[in-house]
Amino acid sequence: MMPFTDEDLQEPVSNIIKTKIAPMLAQDGGAIELLKIKDAKVYIQLQGACVGCAASSSTLKFIVEKNLKELIHPELQIVNVLPGMEDSI
Repeated sequence: MMPFTDEDLQEPVSNIIKTKIAPMLAQDGGAIELLKIKDAKVYIQLQGACVGCAASSSTLKFIVEKNLKELIHPELQIVNVLPGMEDSI
C-alpha cells in the first residue's frame, strides 16, 4: 500500500524528473514530461530522440523507474504514455 497521496508525490517526482532524469536524457537528445500522477501511477512521456528509439524501454526501466523507485517508493508504477495517447489516462 502506498503511504503517499497522489498530491504528496507530485513535488518529489517532479523534482527528480527535472534534476536527475531529464539531464541524463538530454545528453542523447531525449526529453521527459510528467503528465499526471493518478492512483500512485506516474504517467510520463518520453519525448525528443526517445520517441521511437529502440532503447526507450531500457531508459524507462533503468533510468526513470530506478530513480523514482529508489528515491521515493519501491512500489511506484511508471507508465510511458505515447505521443497522441494523452487522452487515454
